[in-house]
Amino acid sequence: MIIDSSFARELALDLLKINAVVLRPNDPFTWSSGWHSPIYCDNRLTLRYPKIRKKIAQQFTGFIKKEYADAEVITGTATAGIPHASWVAEALDKPMSYVRAKAKAYGLGNQIEGGIQKGESTVVIEDLISTGGSAISVVEALEFIGADVQCVMSIFTYGFDKSVQRFKKANIPVYTLTNYTTLIKVAKDHDYIDEKDLKTLSNWRQKPETWPK
Repeated sequence: MIIDSSFARELALDLLKINAVVLRPNDPFTWSSGWHSPIYCDNRLTLRYPKIRKKIAQQFTGFIKKEYADAEVITGTATAGIPHASWVAEALDKPMSYVRAKAKAYGLGNQIEGGIQKGESTVVIEDLISTGGSAISVVEALEFIGADVQCVMSIFTYGFDKSVQRFKKANIPVYTLTNYTTLIKVAKDHDYIDEKDLKTLSNWRQKPETWPK
């Protein structure tokens, strides 16, 4: 669910301007999963731009104050969600934790770091949701220790059916600052893509695992 449709358009344009999102419908990227894609998203580039990262933190903070004011801990996903979670936790004066993809193979072997304990409620902040697998693994790790995950929030999501179904099955609400549909509309309005590219981009969105077949 988009938190604020007006801000979603504003942020989509910001991401395009700083090349955090690059669209190449005629020269696709190859993701680590092996999927071919006309889009590449690297929200870590927002860290270089104080005005953009502040806007992101303010949107997350305002929404949490309004809808999840009782959340006791802000949790970031490793690694790209960590800085955003840190800024939000600071603004809300709340403890922060973060969750690794897997437990460390040394030391105490922790997967979850920072200030969250059994029974505490938390909001998870992610930078990007594609298939939803990494965010769901974070939710599962938190629930395993007895934490109460209230929702997942992301900067950007592709909105794939696979991720929607995963979060629905886990009974976890998902909120995003902007998404693929909004971004494509903004890209067209600001001449980042041509009218003829829209069908290609739509086809990929519907069947990303087999595209361009």
